[in-house]
Amino acid sequence: MAAQDPDEPFDLCDRDGTLLGRVKSRREVHRDGDWHRALHLWVVLRGEGGPRVVLQRRSLAKDTHPGLVDVSVAGHLRAGETEREALREADEEIGLTVALEATVLLGRRRIEKVVPGGVDREVQTVLATVIDGVLEGLRPHAEEVAALYAPGLDDALALVRGERPSLVAPGLDVGGRPVIDVLVEADFVPGDGAYRRRCLEALEAHLRGESLPPMRLE
Repeated sequence: MAAQDPDEPFDLCDRDGTLLGRVKSRREVHRDGDWHRALHLWVVLRGEGGPRVVLQRRSLAKDTHPGLVDVSVAGHLRAGETEREALREADEEIGLTVALEATVLLGRRRIEKVVPGGVDREVQTVLATVIDGVLEGLRPHAEEVAALYAPGLDDALALVRGERPSLVAPGLDVGGRPVIDVLVEADFVPGDGAYRRRCLEALEAHLRGESLPPMRLE
């Protein structure tokens, strides 16, 4: 499987996520800067030593932000798909099967970013799931992901809050071998710092049995 199919069909939507009844290919959507739907899933591993948040380093073959560190799972909704069906991305990217009922909605997000050959305009549904497991139980797929990391949630928050300059992140390479990388803000998808902080704080609150107001399209 390639990192992405340029002919994969996407439903077009407006900037509020309302479907327009039109379909275009990934290539055309990014070329023309059309609004389309995407899904983010944040995965937290709950266990000894405190909760750990799963981060992925994107494959170098990706058409957007290759080689940069990102949310646990990120993908587009194909034409006709629901969020439930789009959770297939979790298995395709990190080898994790997730049911919609096992997720919590963190909100919705609108992004506009210049990408090679065009503009990426997405309305993202942002979900999270907490699982009892270890990083070694996940399977990073080489076509999608260069590595997976599982730093402590507290440590990840300290980095995004500017309380520390770097983050020691234990992880796995695509062969399942253990790695330890030191991450700094420049390793992450640019422009997402405030978004990451909002999501990590929401995860922290969720683990305490509390909730934050969901992100809203504004």
